[in-house]
Amino acid sequence: MKRKELVESIAEAAEINKAAAEKALKGILAAITEALKKGDTVTLVGFGAFSVSKREPREGRNPKTGAPIKIPAKNLARFKAGSKLSETIN
Repeated sequence: MKRKELVESIAEAAEINKAAAEKALKGILAAITEALKKGDTVTLVGFGAFSVSKREPREGRNPKTGAPIKIPAKNLARFKAGSKLSETIN
C-alpha cells in the first residue's frame, strides 16, 4: 500500500475528506518522528511499538578491495508488532 492509498483508506474509515486524512497522517508521522528523535518509545497498544536502538561503531571490510574500513555509530528505528496485530496477520 502506498501513501495515496493509505490516505484514501483513512479518509473512508474516518468518514473525512482526503485533505483532512492527509493532514492527520502527516501529523501522526511527525509526532512519531519527533518522539524517536528524542529517544522516546511510541507504543500503540494492540498495534505495536516504535523505538530507537543504537548500533555501536565497528570495523568492516571493503568488499571490493578487502581493506578495513570504520563504520560509524548509528541510531536505528525499530518496530515491534503488538500481539493483536500479530494475531490478525497470522
